[in-house]
Amino acid sequence: MNEINRVKLEFLSRSCNEAFARTAVACFAAQLDPTLDEIGDIKTAVSEAVTNCIVHAYPDTLGRITVSARLFDDATVEISVRDRGLGIRDIAAAREPLFTTGGDDRSGMGFSIMESFMDKLRVRSTPGKGTTVTMTRRISARSGSR
Repeated sequence: MNEINRVKLEFLSRSCNEAFARTAVACFAAQLDPTLDEIGDIKTAVSEAVTNCIVHAYPDTLGRITVSARLFDDATVEISVRDRGLGIRDIAAAREPLFTTGGDDRSGMGFSIMESFMDKLRVRSTPGKGTTVTMTRRISARSGSR
């Protein structure tokens, strides 16, 4: 599998930037000619990952979020969302449905949603140093495309 393109974005952890990130990644992934459902899945996963950074990594301050995306010749998109915030003490617990550190108004379904819309989800985190969520999705070939 060979990389055919890449992009990297960095922005502040303001909630208005969540929409920017999901739209930018969706536009970038459009090079692989995904279906509308596939684009919707990618947008949802990116939205959840960026929202996790805003809510959990930087709960009381603004911080930097970096989103990187890479396209591969096997029609796979890889998306990484990274923060340099609080980090996750127990990744296994954080990946459990309904687990949240964000208060009563949070559903605790972020990682479950990302996992359901992507083919692969990897979470790496160091308390006090930040978290990187890497997601991959293979785009299905449509007749007459590619």
